[in-house]
Amino acid sequence: MSDLNDVPSVKRVEGSGIPIEGNDIDTDQIIPARFLKVITFDGLGEFAFFDQRFDDDDNEKEHPFNEERYQDANVLVVNSNFGCGSSREHAPQALKRWGIDAIIGESFAEIFAGNCLALGIPTVTVDSETAEAIQAWIDANPNGTIEIDVEAETVTYGEKTVEVEVDESQRKALVDGIWDTTALMKSNTDAIAKTAESLPYINHQSASSGQSDD
Repeated sequence: MSDLNDVPSVKRVEGSGIPIEGNDIDTDQIIPARFLKVITFDGLGEFAFFDQRFDDDDNEKEHPFNEERYQDANVLVVNSNFGCGSSREHAPQALKRWGIDAIIGESFAEIFAGNCLALGIPTVTVDSETAEAIQAWIDANPNGTIEIDVEAETVTYGEKTVEVEVDESQRKALVDGIWDTTALMKSNTDAIAKTAESLPYINHQSASSGQSDD
């Protein structure tokens, strides 16, 4: 029988970092609109920050996502109001498929943070001084390890541990393993069916057999 454990808990994320500097980086910068026509999200990672990474002739521009030293990074460190603009879920999907497992930043657009949570990506917040300090440390230590403790709300890099903030509802969802609502529904179909049967406005025969009474 399936249960809530079908959704993994995300208590801690560990890995090397990649810094993206600048405020108000919107979802169109993260994934340009012309790449939203994909049927699935597979392969979307190669288009992350595409217009910031390549010119009109597809020549590489200077950008952290193009740098060899960051190609194995999985912790993104950003500044203020990251993920603003369109609510497109493709933005965190592209970052996830590029390899990002967690994001540290000064602040995040609310919908973007919600879309990240749906993928199990923590978005933890720090003050501007801390964000800049971590970005500078990553630049000097591209292979250094960053540890994000979602449950304890701390980030450790080098010899330093700093307190961070994780939205309480996000923290609970990640730590308790209830962030993937689709997986939760699939793993609790029996409970959902029983609840549906108890509702007076549900056609019980249709709910159980998929057929109507007509």
